[in-house]
Amino acid sequence: MYDFFIGLTLMNAMPHYVLGVWRAKMLSGFGLGHTRNIIWALLNFIASVSLFVYRYGWQGFAQNTLFSGALLVLVTFFFTSPLWYRFFYTTQKGGGPGGKDE
Repeated sequence: MYDFFIGLTLMNAMPHYVLGVWRAKMLSGFGLGHTRNIIWALLNFIASVSLFVYRYGWQGFAQNTLFSGALLVLVTFFFTSPLWYRFFYTTQKGGGPGGKDE
């Protein structure tokens, strides 16, 4: 049962974080709003890593490469999402989601 919640919270963090950074509306545990989605994503991320460490210990990261790979993808999104947002939305004529292009 731990594994289910470890995976659920890890994968739930990604869409909330990405859509929060990209300022899209998505319902989270804290309601609508991009800042609330980012906070919800970070709490899901912390819950997933905490459950994983509780269940498998720190050495589990080396043994469970599936979780480690998914964690790497999520952390990559944490650091690169603001860059992708600026690249795709602020460099275009419309200026972002809901702008003149849409």
